Amino acid sequence: MITYSFLQHYWCFLVSLLGALLVFLLFVQGANSMVRSLGYTDEGRRMIINSTGRKWEFTFTTLVTFGGAFFASFPLFYSTSFGGAYWLWMIILFTFVVQAVSYEFQNKIGNFLGPKTFQMCLVINGLLGPLLIGGAVATFFEGSNFIIMKENLVDTGAITPIISRWANASHGLDALLNPWVLVFGLAVMFLARILGILYIINNVNDEDIRSRASVRLIGATVPFLVFFVGYLIHLLLKDGYAYDDAGVISVVPYKYLNNFIDMWYLTIVLLIGVVLVLYAIGKTIVSKTYIKGIWPAGIGVVLVVLPLLLMSAWNHTAYYPSTADLQSSLTIANSCSSEFTLRTMAIVSLLIPFVLAYIVYAWWSIDKKKIEKQDIADDHAY
Repeated sequence: MITYSFLQHYWCFLVSLLGALLVFLLFVQGANSMVRSLGYTDEGRRMIINSTGRKWEFTFTTLVTFGGAFFASFPLFYSTSFGGAYWLWMIILFTFVVQAVSYEFQNKIGNFLGPKTFQMCLVINGLLGPLLIGGAVATFFEGSNFIIMKENLVDTGAITPIISRWANASHGLDALLNPWVLVFGLAVMFLARILGILYIINNVNDEDIRSRASVRLIGATVPFLVFFVGYLIHLLLKDGYAYDDAGVISVVPYKYLNNFIDMWYLTIVLLIGVVLVLYAIGKTIVSKTYIKGIWPAGIGVVLVVLPLLLMSAWNHTAYYPSTADLQSSLTIANSCSSEFTLRTMAIVSLLIPFVLAYIVYAWWSIDKKKIEKQDIADDHAY
C-alpha cells in the first residue's frame, strides 16, 4: 500500500532528480562563461555560442520545472524560499532572461549595443547563474533566516494569512555572507565550466577550440576539486538538523555523516558518480582524440547531486533549516502538499519516462551534426 510517507519521499526524489539534471544542464552557462577564452576570434566565439544556443532552452525549462515541482509537492518551501528570498531568486531569473535576449539579439540588424555587449551578458549569466543556484542549494544544509507562522492561517484577525516571512530585509542575499554558501556556489560554478568545456569539445568540430579547451579543463578542475572536497569535509563534520515523529526539530552532531552511513546505498551512488566525473576529465586531458567526456561526466554529475540532495531531506532530516527559529525548519513531512495532491501527481508522473524519451530524441536530432565554421553563416545562426 502506498502511504503518505512514501509519497513524500517519492516526490522528494523526483524534485532532487530535477535538481541533479539542472546542475548537469548548467554546462550551457559554464561554456558561456568561457566564450572569450575558448574562442579567441569572432568566428570561434560564434561557434561556441551557436553550440550552447541549441541547448539553453533545456536548462531554462528544467529550472522552471524544478520550481514548479517544488511548488506542487512542497508548497511551504516554495512560499518561504521563492517568496521570502526573492532577491536571490530574482537575480537568478534575471540573468537567465538576459541570456535568452542575448542569444536572439547579439547579431540582429539594428543592434546598436554591438555583439560584444550581449556576449558579455552571456558571460555574466555563465558566472552568476551557477554561483547563485549553488548558493541557494547550499542553504539546504546551512539554513536560511526565515520564520514560519502557521497559526496565521486560522487567525481571523490577520489582514493577510501570511505563514512565512524573512527575518531580515535582505530577502535571501544574507545567505551569500556565509562563506560555506559561497564555497559550494563556487564549486557548482567551476563544475559548470568543466561540463561546458567537455560539451564544447564534443559538439564543436574545431581543432583550435578543442586544443585550447583541454588546457582550460585543467584550470577549471583544480579549483572545483578544492571547493567541492572542502565543502564535503565541512558537511560531514558539521551539525545537522533532525526531526522526530512528533515533528520537533533538534540539532544533531554529525547528522550528515550519519546520513551517509545510514543511507549507504546513496553513498555508493555518489562515489560512482565521482569516479565517472574524474574518469571523463582525466581521459579528456590525457587523450587528444577523446571527445565524449561530456557523457560519463554528465551521468556522474547526476549521480553525485541526486544523493547529495536526498541526504539533506531523507532519514528524518530538516532539508531547509531556519537560522532564526529552529522549530520553523522545513521537513518533507511538515511542508508537503496533501496526500490527495501527492497521490494524484504521482499518477501524472508516470508520463515522465515518455517526456524524457522525447528530450533524448530531440537532443540527438539537434546534436547529430557537429558545429562547424560554415554553420555560423546560416541566416538562423546566433
